[in-house]
Amino acid sequence: MTADPPEMVVRSLWWACRVPGLKEPFDTAHLRVFYPSRPTGSDAERQTGELPADPAGAPYPVVLLLPGINVGQDAYRWLAVELARAGLVAVTADLVGELFAGSRGLTPSVDLEAASPAGWGSRPTSPLIGALLGALAELARRAPLEGLLDLERVALGGHSAGGTVALQSAALTPGVRAVFAYGAHTLVASMLGWPEGTVLPVGPGAPVLLLSGEHDGVIAASADRYADDEADHDPVLRTFREAVPDAAGASAWARLAGAGHFTACHPHDPTTARGFLEETGAGREAPRPLLGRLVTEFCAARLRDDAAAGHRLDELLRPPHPGLLAVHRR
Repeated sequence: MTADPPEMVVRSLWWACRVPGLKEPFDTAHLRVFYPSRPTGSDAERQTGELPADPAGAPYPVVLLLPGINVGQDAYRWLAVELARAGLVAVTADLVGELFAGSRGLTPSVDLEAASPAGWGSRPTSPLIGALLGALAELARRAPLEGLLDLERVALGGHSAGGTVALQSAALTPGVRAVFAYGAHTLVASMLGWPEGTVLPVGPGAPVLLLSGEHDGVIAASADRYADDEADHDPVLRTFREAVPDAAGASAWARLAGAGHFTACHPHDPTTARGFLEETGAGREAPRPLLGRLVTEFCAARLRDDAAAGHRLDELLRPPHPGLLAVHRR
C-alpha cells in the first residue's frame, strides 16, 4: 500500500541584512521568511528543524510585509502564514532605527529626503525594501529556498507607515506586480515642504488594494500633520480617488466594518505603538479574517495569475459586501 504524500506545512527561517545608508548599530534588519514546505521525514529534518521548501509550487512569488511604527514583525505572522498557505513566500522584518525628532524604535525606515519635493521620484522612500530584496536574492542561492524564488513577481505591502512607503515606492521597485496597504495613505506632511493637502501619487504599473478600518483612531489622531481642510475625510479613500491610477477595475479600496488601526496586528502589543488612541479587543479583532482573505486573494490573483483567486476576490468585493461598509474599484 502506497503511503499518502506528506501535506504542505508553512515553515519559516530567520535571516539578517544590512540596510544601506543607515548608521551602526541601527542599520541591521532581522527578517523572517515564511514558505510552503513539504516534510520528507529525513534525519536532517529531525536534527535541525529545517524543512525543505515544496518544489511543486516553485518558483514562488514574494510578498514583502512592511511594518507600522513600533509594531514588531510577530504581529504580522498570522498574515504571513496565510500568504504562504496560498503558495507565496512572505517576508516580515524588524529594524530598530531613527523615527522622528531623533527618537528610536521599530520602523519601516522612512527616507524623509526621498519623500520631500526635492527627492520625490528619485528612489524608494524606504531603503529597507531594497535591503530585503537583496537578502532574498542571497537566500535564493541557499537551501531551503535555493532556486525556488521568483523575484520578478513581488507584492509590496504594509500596515500604517509600512503601507505608506509601499504605496510611495512600488513604481520605483523592480519586480513589483501588486501593492497593498492597510491603514495607510499618501497624504504628505506639510513640514516636508509640500503644499498643504498634497496627496502623493501611487506610480503606475501595478494594481493596488487599499484597505481601511471603520474606527481608525491613529489616522484620525494624525490628521493635523497634513493641515488639510478635508481632514475629516477618509485619507485612505482620498488616496484611492486622487493618487491611484486607473487599472480597469484591478485596483480596489474597501472599508472594513468594525475594524481599527491595529486590526492588522495579532497579537496586538499594548506596551508600544499608539493603540491607546482607539478601542481594542474582540470587536476590533473580528474583521481580521476578512482582511486576511482580501490580501491573500489579491496577492495570489496578481502574482500567480490565479483565476480562481481572482474570482474569490471579486466575490468578496461584490455588493452587498458582507463585512465591508463600502467598496470602490478603478
